[in-house]
Amino acid sequence: MNLTAPATESPPPSDQPMVVNCIAYRQDGSRIGDITLDAISDVMAEPDTFVWVGLHEPDEELLLKIQQEFNLHDLAIEDAHAAHQRTKIEAYGDSLFLVVQTAQLIDGHLAFGETHIFFGPRYLVTVRHGASLSYAPARRTCENTPELLANGPSYALYGVLDFIVDNLLPIVRDFREEVQQLEHDIFGETFKSSTIRRLYDMQRDLMTLRLAVAPLQDIVQQLIRLYPNLIPEELRAYFRDVYDHAFRVNEAISAMREMLTAAINVNLSLVSLRQNEVMKKLAGWAAMLAAPTLLTSWYGMNFTHMPELSRPWAYPAMIVVMGCIVGGIYIGLKRARWL
Repeated sequence: MNLTAPATESPPPSDQPMVVNCIAYRQDGSRIGDITLDAISDVMAEPDTFVWVGLHEPDEELLLKIQQEFNLHDLAIEDAHAAHQRTKIEAYGDSLFLVVQTAQLIDGHLAFGETHIFFGPRYLVTVRHGASLSYAPARRTCENTPELLANGPSYALYGVLDFIVDNLLPIVRDFREEVQQLEHDIFGETFKSSTIRRLYDMQRDLMTLRLAVAPLQDIVQQLIRLYPNLIPEELRAYFRDVYDHAFRVNEAISAMREMLTAAINVNLSLVSLRQNEVMKKLAGWAAMLAAPTLLTSWYGMNFTHMPELSRPWAYPAMIVVMGCIVGGIYIGLKRARWL
């Protein structure tokens, strides 16, 4: 295989839709070009080269092909095919297998996915499942800095992890802006069940997002401390930057969860206060109606001798008495701010 040919003359990538890209690089960070999966072994047979492969929801046959080309471990291939794995990092000989959770806002709803990463001294293979963005921007960024890409797949791994973490910050920022928009409904005059439901959904999504981000900090720490043969010293500062970004995301998620908890409690408290105000007003009006009801009920009794019936002034006197009682109750309730 001619590894000195320019990228424009390189063979096109595989026509399989599951293969996003398959690109060969020289050890100095320059790009050789797109290659087919069958040409991977030819590139790996040449010295001072490495390969970056991107897959999206591959089937078992394609994963077995990748396993043969890079001599990957059976257990790692099994995990990559099954998906639904926890965030983790595992070492198989001189290579690593990483599982990283990803998130993406789709039509206002948070969807989660996974990226499985096979990382070796001369290759990087990313396998995307579920909701995730293409790593083409990360690849372009790495190619624009060939002096750093000269460190091999380790810098490509940094580019992918940094891309994943940086895409989480806008999600948290959108959640914060949505909470600010919901504040109008929280402090509104009427109770909306949709508001409390949305606040609960956001809190649930943030909890899931935190469970995805928190283990990522441990993975980056392990990459910095435990694998000097794969992560060169000059790139450790870049991985520490990824750790700092993940820490910021985790802190922002924790702050957002506290904010949402407070918003839910405030909403429920305001609803209870409004209900109490309504009950106080109803009780006040009921008390004012109870006094004349009690007085007039006397006249419904079937008695023969009722002195008030024989007096011409009895009826207007009864009206005045009822008015005074009702007025006194009204003034008292008004002072007590029940009305």
